[in-house]
Amino acid sequence: QVQLVESGGGLVQAGGSLKLSCAASGRPFNNYAVAWFRQTRGQEREFVSAIAGSGGHTYYSDSVQGRFTISRDNAKNTVYLQMNSLKPEDTAVYYCAAANLGVVVTRTRYDYDYWGQGTQVTVSS
Repeated sequence: QVQLVESGGGLVQAGGSLKLSCAASGRPFNNYAVAWFRQTRGQEREFVSAIAGSGGHTYYSDSVQGRFTISRDNAKNTVYLQMNSLKPEDTAVYYCAAANLGVVVTRTRYDYDYWGQGTQVTVSS
């Protein structure tokens, strides 16, 4: 089992920045792909970004490409999502998810076995 805990959400003005953290515990983390998804009320959970276990491959949705950066520190069992130039449409609950995929990384939420509880990000206009 892997436990994930997100932190770093909050309220920020448009154009501002936030850095989310996803701390993992329970098993060695370096083989686990980690992704960030987000969800607003009544909407499907949307892929945001993902990073391979080694950190060598990263992916972003078109809506956040160039503004968000995903990274990981396997020594700390933590994945980060640096969010810059935030827009009101980035407002959502952000979830991190993990799967033991080795070097593979996927954008599909059904491929991820472990999920955090989510952290709210609110961007005011």
